[in-house]
Amino acid sequence: MKIQFISIGKQHEPMVSEAIEEFTKRIKNYFPVEWFIIKPLKNAATLSAAELKKAEAGLILNSLQKEDYLIVLDEKGKQLTSIELANFIQQKINAGNRKMIFLIGGAFGVDEVILKRADFTWSLSKLVFPHMLVRLILAEQIYRACTILNNEKYHHI
Repeated sequence: MKIQFISIGKQHEPMVSEAIEEFTKRIKNYFPVEWFIIKPLKNAATLSAAELKKAEAGLILNSLQKEDYLIVLDEKGKQLTSIELANFIQQKINAGNRKMIFLIGGAFGVDEVILKRADFTWSLSKLVFPHMLVRLILAEQIYRACTILNNEKYHHI
């Protein structure tokens, strides 16, 4: 199974870039993985939040394949423990999913069409975090899940 992280926004900021790259490199020991950063729209400031989400939705949908398993990160999604996340990933592997995509939407979230397309909506927390920290937390949690699945010592219960 391949893992892809999609995020709308700027490239990784220097303050978190090294850590994101480190966890991404570690994930590569278990799964092929890549980041796909969708640059913010140039006219974003002139659009309403709804118009912006709709425009971003078009960019997101163009990057998806029908068979991709899409997980949208959203504060209203289901919260999982690290062990539940590991089990969730294992279930998707067992089900024969070929590509699992984790989507971090834009500043205003994602359009309803993306939520409808999502196979799962996941909340990292009830708190709201800056996008760069979400990227780091996401990469670390996927790495943690990998170590749990392989009975490695990274995760302590």
